[in-house]
Amino acid sequence: MTLSVLIPSSVVREAEDKREATRKLGYIARSATVFRVDHLIVFPDRGGERRLGGEFVETVLRYAATPPHLRKKIWGRRDELEYVGVLPPLRVSSTTGSESTDSGSLTQGIVTEVGPDDRVRVNCELQHPVSLHVPESVSVREGTRVAIRISSREPVRARIVDTPLSGFDVSCLDLVDALEHAAAGITVATSRHGDTVTTGRLPELAARVNRAGATIAFGAPGRGLPVILGDDNAPDSQTQTDEKTVSPANVDTTGDNTASEVVEPNVDPGFDLWLNTIPQQGSEVVRTEEAMFASLALLTITE
Repeated sequence: MTLSVLIPSSVVREAEDKREATRKLGYIARSATVFRVDHLIVFPDRGGERRLGGEFVETVLRYAATPPHLRKKIWGRRDELEYVGVLPPLRVSSTTGSESTDSGSLTQGIVTEVGPDDRVRVNCELQHPVSLHVPESVSVREGTRVAIRISSREPVRARIVDTPLSGFDVSCLDLVDALEHAAAGITVATSRHGDTVTTGRLPELAARVNRAGATIAFGAPGRGLPVILGDDNAPDSQTQTDEKTVSPANVDTTGDNTASEVVEPNVDPGFDLWLNTIPQQGSEVVRTEEAMFASLALLTITE
């Protein structure tokens, strides 16, 4: 099963400062880790961005996804990473030690340069970056995490292997492109105006996700997916709260503050389903990271 999550570049639009925005992205990274998300994709929502936009979101999430022992080597000092000390530890199993076998230890590295002749430069737990051949079955680009089998450290003997890695990759794609390139499975848009997930419907939904995988999209604070997609008739756009008159904590929502009703979006880039995964929410607002925990917990449940 391949699981992808799509979040907008405006996801930190309500954060009062860079520190709070970093903390919010840490919760998103935690959610992706807890539910074994494979791909975390940031799609552009330029109209919803404020001081911190897509580049900041992508950088912080990429940093969070980087194994701790490689972070300093890969990232150094960057303005976007000023407050990464507030990020919660992800504790991904593959980043807490190497798996040893008779053929060597298994670790992971980050591709820092793609060269000719199917070779790449990789930073890993070895003292210096190494140039390695890329197997035909492995697709890489700069920033890709790869599994490396180290059979000797002096002299260095290592190779890239086609082995699944724990943790998630981060990329930036237009929403339409992300759906077109989605792995086999269903594509789901989450919205408080979507079809309600009921106990009768849940087994079928979860079975589809666990059998074939899914790509699940979330909205931003004060901007549900219909609004982001430019649906002028969406309830979100008709009842948008004036965020200047309330505190940021009261406007952090993946939808709006109106009563829930099923709405067929006029602008749909190709989702298979529009789902309301928190049909009886007790708060007027649900944060994006909270919606991720609630939605992924439901849709990945097993028999």
